[in-house]
Amino acid sequence: MKTTHVSAVAQTVTSNRRQFLSQVAAWSAGLLAAPPIFQVFPQSLNAATAEPLLSVGKGTDYEALLVKVFEPLGGIAPFVKKGARVVIKPNMSWDRKPEQAANTHPLLVKAMAKLCLSAGASKVMIFDRTCQDMRLCYASCGTPAAIESLNDPRVTCSFVDDRKFVPVKIQKGRSITEWEFYKDAISADCYINMPIAKDHKLARLTLGLKNVMGVIGGKRGQLHQGLTQKVVDLNTVLRPTLTIVDATRILLRNGPSGGKLDDVKELHTLFASADTVAADAYATTLFGMKPDELETTKAAFAMGLGQMDLNKVKIVKV
Repeated sequence: MKTTHVSAVAQTVTSNRRQFLSQVAAWSAGLLAAPPIFQVFPQSLNAATAEPLLSVGKGTDYEALLVKVFEPLGGIAPFVKKGARVVIKPNMSWDRKPEQAANTHPLLVKAMAKLCLSAGASKVMIFDRTCQDMRLCYASCGTPAAIESLNDPRVTCSFVDDRKFVPVKIQKGRSITEWEFYKDAISADCYINMPIAKDHKLARLTLGLKNVMGVIGGKRGQLHQGLTQKVVDLNTVLRPTLTIVDATRILLRNGPSGGKLDDVKELHTLFASADTVAADAYATTLFGMKPDELETTKAAFAMGLGQMDLNKVKIVKV
């Protein structure tokens, strides 16, 4: 009976998503006057009621490490279907070199793109709305060059196009009820969230949940007042298929931009989960914190976006 119920709920989620994407297409074509309305997943799919799986690995060969981390998750196949349009969202927001730990490591992003292609993805799109000059950030972070080296037309690492931001009504938003989202992100068949774990002077840490800031438009500075709940509200719209946290080197201080190598700690660690809250909860422990010390994690758990209690997360170390 339970299986039948979950199946029915899953069908409802799929139907809601299709309806939402139809609204996005209609709005983009000028056929819809009001912004699209995103209907949050039903509470019966509350991720906090399940035991999510978190796969953790360590190693210095980052491509091999990524493949290894996927093994307990069943490989890439459960997440990327043949013919899928995939978005990989790393952090490329800062004019910093990879060793400065302000952006997701380019070799990990490249390895993730290769894995998606091996699963039969028809298109892999990589982008970030940067905090500093986009051209400088893209050049310094190393990801565009790494992706270009694949020499595969199915993969792109492109600048964000301001014309692609779509206003979306956030049905269950507590602090914000409407904001602009990047069309490519919300319309992708598979959205892979790839943040780097680092210090943040306002939010304490910036991890998987906060990585959503790179796919929203508008004046993001307006979100800094009451940032915690607003980040969580945005995450009710864009639910990653998978969150992969780059902790190969973490920024301990002076985040999110960093700049000093003395602030960086090399861990050569990578972990992945379909539950972003669980991934963030685990990430906090790398900084000597408990999951409930990070307000975004607590707020996301309270809204049913994932599991914060690591005792209820199945952690597999590879």
